[in-house]
Amino acid sequence: MFSKPFRVKSNIVIKGSDRRKLKADLLSAFPSLSPEDISELLPNKEELNVVKIYAHKGEAVTLYVLQKNPLLFELDKRLYPTVYLLWRYPALLPVFQTWPPVLQKLIGGADLMLPGVVVPSRGLPEVNQGDCCSVTLVNNRAPVAVGKAAVSTSEMTSLEMKGRGLFVLHTYMDYLWLVVYIYLFLFSYLVSYLFVCLFVCLSGGWGFLTSEQETETEVEKCEERQSSGETVSDPACCGLEKLILTQTEEDKGEPSSELEEEHQEEKKTPQEEMDALLLQCFFHALKSKVRKSELPLLTSTFLRNHMFSCCPSGKQLDIKRSSYKKLSKFLQVMQQQYHFVRVKELSKGVESIVEVDWKNPDLRSFRVPEETSVETTPVQEEVEEESYYPPEITTLYSVSARVEPLFIGANKRKGATLHPAEVRSIITDYVKNNELVDNNNKNYVTINPTLCDCLLEKLEYQEVEFLKWDDVFSRTLGRMNECYQLVFPGRAPVIKKGHVEPIDISVASRGSNKKVTLIKNLEVYGLNPGVIASTLQHRVQASAVLQPVPGAKDRVLVQIQGNQVHQVGNLLLDHYHIARKYIQGLDKASKSGKKK
Repeated sequence: MFSKPFRVKSNIVIKGSDRRKLKADLLSAFPSLSPEDISELLPNKEELNVVKIYAHKGEAVTLYVLQKNPLLFELDKRLYPTVYLLWRYPALLPVFQTWPPVLQKLIGGADLMLPGVVVPSRGLPEVNQGDCCSVTLVNNRAPVAVGKAAVSTSEMTSLEMKGRGLFVLHTYMDYLWLVVYIYLFLFSYLVSYLFVCLFVCLSGGWGFLTSEQETETEVEKCEERQSSGETVSDPACCGLEKLILTQTEEDKGEPSSELEEEHQEEKKTPQEEMDALLLQCFFHALKSKVRKSELPLLTSTFLRNHMFSCCPSGKQLDIKRSSYKKLSKFLQVMQQQYHFVRVKELSKGVESIVEVDWKNPDLRSFRVPEETSVETTPVQEEVEEESYYPPEITTLYSVSARVEPLFIGANKRKGATLHPAEVRSIITDYVKNNELVDNNNKNYVTINPTLCDCLLEKLEYQEVEFLKWDDVFSRTLGRMNECYQLVFPGRAPVIKKGHVEPIDISVASRGSNKKVTLIKNLEVYGLNPGVIASTLQHRVQASAVLQPVPGAKDRVLVQIQGNQVHQVGNLLLDHYHIARKYIQGLDKASKSGKKK
């Protein structure tokens, strides 16, 4: 399972309650471990990370990493030890032995076959199908692989040691160790670097602030020296301006050096740029949008109505792409380390900003960029929504080889596309021209050899002599190839084979039973999945990502956190005016969504 690189979704430090639950689950899964062993294995004072990943085949796996060493992984709500944990407790699982050359095959992703299992003199361990087992090499007690038994021990014997013995999940020296180590190291290094840079900039350079008066004096001196045309190179004069990039030479109308700009761009990573943009929008919102009368202010409202509107044109604020990942974590840093705001949980699970320190020297020295306006983001969204018109969808039918003889008289060959009304007209003319209308009952059509070959099944050849008009039409359409025509305003009609696929909205579960909403087939209706994802992200304040659709080259699906079927339905029906019959899955909305 870890023989190929995997994708890391999240990395967080485990909570105390989750740590206690993990210990209980570990004791239940491995009864041979004593409570003292578990306390030694998962000490309370050591940092334990929970890393959620997606394996190369799409499996959602949760890793438990202690001091950069992966100890456990959880798959399908079942705990498995890594080989690094088994090195400390080699007798934790039933052990199967194999030859050293087999290890390279296991690392490459192969399962352990029974012919490669070495049967010791005491016999094979007693296991049932699906039991967790470990693999060791001959003359070495250290486990090198972890897997599940493909069959029970009795079946292994009855099969004469032929076939698959273990489904291998994890091996020594696979990507589980390598990638987790590199990821955690780079993540911790980057976060530490950003916090150091933030602290340095907020403290006015590499020297520390001594008091509010001293800071204000330094800022005033810098402004006087800059206004007189003097070049300011003292880092203490840069303060917060270097980090949030609000006072560049462009704002003052002075040309800047191209070499300096290129150098700055090379040095900044996308995550650092998003951190800077987040801090800029935070200061802008506090200084020009939030009023004391609005406090306490919900943090979600602060982000949606204030910070997003302060984002400069041409940029998009996405907290998920910053080093903070969550608004609550960002506000916690702003409160605990820099005391810009005070956040309090007024009701369970709902945080609010209850106090803002508008006298903070860094906040007072911040100047709002002139180019940013409140209307920037909404105007862009309105333009995108107004420019979209749903397509006109028409069901068509293509002449197939079987019914082609019925359409030759109308000069319609195989592959010709027709409206249902045209099909009805051509079949009516064919019946009348060949005088096939029953003389005794005008509602019936006499079956001639051509109609027999085109419309009847083999078992009906000798039994059916007449068909109703409606049966003739329905059988003809049923034996033609279905297709559809899309007509977008200002574009040429597009005809595609098959039936039109509805926009599919579904709800799936990811790791730890978290719900996500998946939206597919937006491209069929001319909708941009990126625009839909961005709009929903702003509406529901949840992360949204684009993922490729398996088996479809030019399509992607939108994945948004939580059950957002109700919001997606409102967006498609009310804003994009997609007909309800072309949307599938609206009934999967949560109960709260249905009540709205």
